[in-house]
Amino acid sequence: MTTYVLVHGAWHGGWCWNRVAARLREAGHEVHTPTLTGLGERAHLAGPGIGLRTHVDDLLGLLKYEDLRDVVLVGHSYAGLVVREAADRAPERVSRLTLVDAWVGRDGESLDDLAPAFFRDWVDSVTVDGLVPVAPAASIGVTEPDQVAWLESRMTPHPRRTFSEPTRLSGAVDAIPCHAVLCTPGGPMPFVRFAEEHGWAGTTLDVGHDAMVTAPDALADILLRDASGSRPAPVSETP
Repeated sequence: MTTYVLVHGAWHGGWCWNRVAARLREAGHEVHTPTLTGLGERAHLAGPGIGLRTHVDDLLGLLKYEDLRDVVLVGHSYAGLVVREAADRAPERVSRLTLVDAWVGRDGESLDDLAPAFFRDWVDSVTVDGLVPVAPAASIGVTEPDQVAWLESRMTPHPRRTFSEPTRLSGAVDAIPCHAVLCTPGGPMPFVRFAEEHGWAGTTLDVGHDAMVTAPDALADILLRDASGSRPAPVSETP
């Protein structure tokens, strides 16, 4: 049995992994889908003081108090920064990392440092009281009407400080095996470059940024093969 911890990206919550988590549990594995402070069912805690470090501490708290070990730690999008810093601080609890269309920084870098100027400019132009409003589902590759309705009814504003606070890494995370799942290989974000610069194996799942919503079965299959130690074959799927 493998223990998976699936960590959502900006504007999302643990709920976004429901269908992926169900597949992993059906296969006999333990799955945790935490919601980070200020998002999802914890949106009542949202505020300008919530930063990347808050979310790293959320994840470290789960690993500690559930006494999780040999974990496959999965981070989507913004959560790439969260899972890598948490793994760096508790490497003895993490066996593998899987980054799904995820942001990856080196010590001292923030998402603001890594993102294209157009994204930073948009974030700054819409931020109100330290929170970044929810963008349309189509901007993250979700266009099927039922999926759009489900997603947009649950997404919540995201704390701006999480994008500006730099990640803090000792280098311990670099010894943990990592696999990149690239869902928007031709898109404007530098996810492919991150994988290439770090020398990680990558699997292409060409289904839009929110693969857990648009292609949960295909993503679950990749996670199952990855955790078993077999290198996933390249995948191409459209929802």
